[in-house]
Amino acid sequence: MITRRTHVTLLAASLLLTGCGGGAVAGTAGMPTPSPEPSRTTPSPEMSVEAAPQQIPGLGPKTWAKIPAGTRQAVVVTGRGRDSSASTVVLYERTAAGWQAGASWPAHNALKGWSDHHLAGDLRSPVGVYTLTDAGGLLKDPGTKLPYDRGAGFTSPGTGFEGEPLAGSFDYVIAINYNRQPGTSPLDWTRPLGAGRGGGIWLHVDHGGPTHGCVSIAEKHMKVLLRTLDPELRPVVVMGDAKSLAG
Repeated sequence: MITRRTHVTLLAASLLLTGCGGGAVAGTAGMPTPSPEPSRTTPSPEMSVEAAPQQIPGLGPKTWAKIPAGTRQAVVVTGRGRDSSASTVVLYERTAAGWQAGASWPAHNALKGWSDHHLAGDLRSPVGVYTLTDAGGLLKDPGTKLPYDRGAGFTSPGTGFEGEPLAGSFDYVIAINYNRQPGTSPLDWTRPLGAGRGGGIWLHVDHGGPTHGCVSIAEKHMKVLLRTLDPELRPVVVMGDAKSLAG
């Protein structure tokens, strides 16, 4: 019988190999219906105000088809290039007026860029749309509405690819539901697609260099994300290089 202590020890070792911690691909749905054009042709003060877009800029029809119809929050991670570890994160929220964009944050993704078929150890982040249901970290809950698991299993020793210390990287994490069981701690090691397809893909605190497969942003931005995401708004992460997302 595997004890909780043994589970955490095994998981900590696996985190050193994968770099992060990580579910299931979000369901598909149709594209949002655009608002009808106003019938008046004479400009008015109301018409002069630019409306929020009905779709998130940069996302093509294939990507849109993977976003669940009920989703009202989307963390969009846009990679600079297919083989680049640099990316940008923007949190969008859908309102009656359309999709409203938040601030743009610099981010890191995997060392070798992106993959449409992520495999364990390939040093690429998985392209796709994934639900966000669970959070955790080494530090206490900063005030998130997501279930939050705090524990020593989020310790991140060692150094990154550029020699930077990894300490503090897992102070705050949000599990990306790629090849994991939603509704469990980010530390849960269940891999529905099998261990060969990798896992342990998180949003976590940036350590100043590329990741093994996760997406990392500054600690202050992780706190904002944790405090803003709301399970009732069915948040997802939309992630990939710009060309893939536009498909």
